[in-house]
Amino acid sequence: MLFIAPQVLLYLYLRERLPDSSRPRQARIVRWALAALFAVFNFPWVIVALRMFSGSLWGIGRISYIAPWIAWQIMGWVFCGFVCVYLLLRGVRRALYAVRRKADPESGAQLTAHGARVSRRQFLARATYAYAAAGLGLSTYGIWSADRLPVVTRRTLFFPDLPPGLDGIRIAHLSDVHAGIHMEREKMEAIVAQTNALRPDLICQTGDMIDIAASYIPDYVRAFRDLRAPLGVVTVLGNHDRYTGEEAVIRGVRDAGQAFVQDGAHVVERNGTPLALVGIDDPRNWRADDPQDAEIAVALRRAPPEAFRILLAHRPGAFDGAAPRGIPLTLAGHIHGGQIYLPVIGWSAGRLITKYVMGHFRQGTSQLYVSRGIGVVGVPIRIFVPPEIALLELRRGPTR
Repeated sequence: MLFIAPQVLLYLYLRERLPDSSRPRQARIVRWALAALFAVFNFPWVIVALRMFSGSLWGIGRISYIAPWIAWQIMGWVFCGFVCVYLLLRGVRRALYAVRRKADPESGAQLTAHGARVSRRQFLARATYAYAAAGLGLSTYGIWSADRLPVVTRRTLFFPDLPPGLDGIRIAHLSDVHAGIHMEREKMEAIVAQTNALRPDLICQTGDMIDIAASYIPDYVRAFRDLRAPLGVVTVLGNHDRYTGEEAVIRGVRDAGQAFVQDGAHVVERNGTPLALVGIDDPRNWRADDPQDAEIAVALRRAPPEAFRILLAHRPGAFDGAAPRGIPLTLAGHIHGGQIYLPVIGWSAGRLITKYVMGHFRQGTSQLYVSRGIGVVGVPIRIFVPPEIALLELRRGPTR
């Protein structure tokens, strides 16, 4: 009902306003056409509802074309936003007109004549066409953006206490691959080749390797076993890995030749200097921006105190538990950048979940990088939030 509401409102409004009452036969055809369009474009919600009540809502991702259809339907909310802006501007215009008419009746009459050039019916027809075109255009762009290979984000992070032996280390941060119906083996192999071409010293994965079904684990293993870095590949679990089956995903990660960390630490050395990759599990009792204090405390006890530490967490809220403990760097994912981002106002759908949506954050001397992720969840759409592989170079120097 939440998603269908804009379509219902749009249908009822157009049904009353679009037909020309002076032409009854044509008006009847318009109403029938609107009803038919509404029924056709909203019938798949019946499938979604049936899946929801049967307890297998995630299964809609395996129904051909339904996810792109949902992506298009999301534009209904965008359209309602445009309508609200239109009504607001119209109200302001009427208020200004009333003031102007009171001050100068003749200019008010001219303004009325000018506003009558486009009838309400014509405006609605044009708005409907514009909405359909904008929805189709944005959805097409969003689906293409979600399907493309990741953008490489290159960033240099400075740490005043970085040991000289780690100065210049390059870390490729991968997150949220979501191997599944929207991330097949061929694309994963291309992502692996793209990552290897960056020649990182170390590769870190922060969860959600598999989307939802264990049947995709073999394809993930075949593709990602070719992932290479001198210091190896270090991985932690995400929430979708747990939905898939924790033990099965862990076996798959290890079969792919990766070091798996679960509330502990994996230590590597560069130029004789230890680097502790502290990994925590995805919380079982999740809450928004959970600092995961208990998990971090357990994992830190298993890390050498003299080693430079990097926390690997699926959810970025763990940064609120890492920063007070002086962990220099936290890597996380999970949010996908919200998958929908409005660049003009700088708002992302991920803001409904966390304050750490994507990119670089600081708290004192501690830093966080949140990946936009590689795959998608649910709806295969990314509007102004392209998939990402982050290549982070660590340098010794004042924090910038």
